Amino acid sequence: MNQTLSPKTIKWFSLGWMVAVYAFLYMPIVTLVIFSFNDSPLVTVWSHASFRWYKALMQDSDLISAVWLSLKIAFFSAIISVLFGTFTAFALNRYKRFNGRTLLSSMASMPLVMPDVIVGLSLLLMLVSLQHWLGYPDRGLFTILLGHALLGTAYATVVVTSRLREMDNKLDEAAMDLGCQPFQVFRLVTLPLLIPALVSAFLLTFTLSFDDVVLSSFLSGPGYSTMPMMIFSRARLGLNPTINAVATVTIIVVTIAVIASSFYTSYLERKRKREVAQAYSDSNN
Repeated sequence: MNQTLSPKTIKWFSLGWMVAVYAFLYMPIVTLVIFSFNDSPLVTVWSHASFRWYKALMQDSDLISAVWLSLKIAFFSAIISVLFGTFTAFALNRYKRFNGRTLLSSMASMPLVMPDVIVGLSLLLMLVSLQHWLGYPDRGLFTILLGHALLGTAYATVVVTSRLREMDNKLDEAAMDLGCQPFQVFRLVTLPLLIPALVSAFLLTFTLSFDDVVLSSFLSGPGYSTMPMMIFSRARLGLNPTINAVATVTIIVVTIAVIASSFYTSYLERKRKREVAQAYSDSNN
């Protein structure tokens, strides 16, 4: 005879499975944070709690410079990615037929499925050729920014496209019927509805850029080492507990940013629903 599990059993099994998955995902991060307060120079041996490695981090000028370089590149590459990703998504979603649409769609999604090693090598060969012919650009901040923006644009396009597909085109048509020009429709109607997706795309592309090692390794030059490159190079020589400290600071900052973004996105969504409900109420009256 077939026996079915009781709802209580299913509930506890689901809860236990969820706890096991979250423990598997986050226990390494929790361990890293705990050992960042370890006074021992051995990263796997606990002695006693101390802020020794945070003090060492403040005196590590090379690592601090790498962090600031990563932040600058991630910030500007995220802005570029969101800008180009929005225009690309808008063109692909709102204009179904135009010359080159298939090519644009393919090129926009290509970095998503192409290995980073191939993308980095291709960009390196292109930049070396340009430098040979034109004497510019030298590998450094600009070339890393270019590579990160290329990858981020593909992800931003996907995020914004999914939002555009959920939006009702009748809102744009209604605005144009009321006398708005195309740019006014985009600025007053489409853009406010896209803000949650733009924020999500910015955070995603910022994280991808800040975390990237492969593209940065191909496109960096002397004196331009990002934080992931610095950590990776030091890890090959033996883990330094200072890495735990900088990783903990990064985790705290990212966590605060994600929570703030979630609250802001939720606020914008509630505000949009209130405005839509008020508009319907006014039209019925």
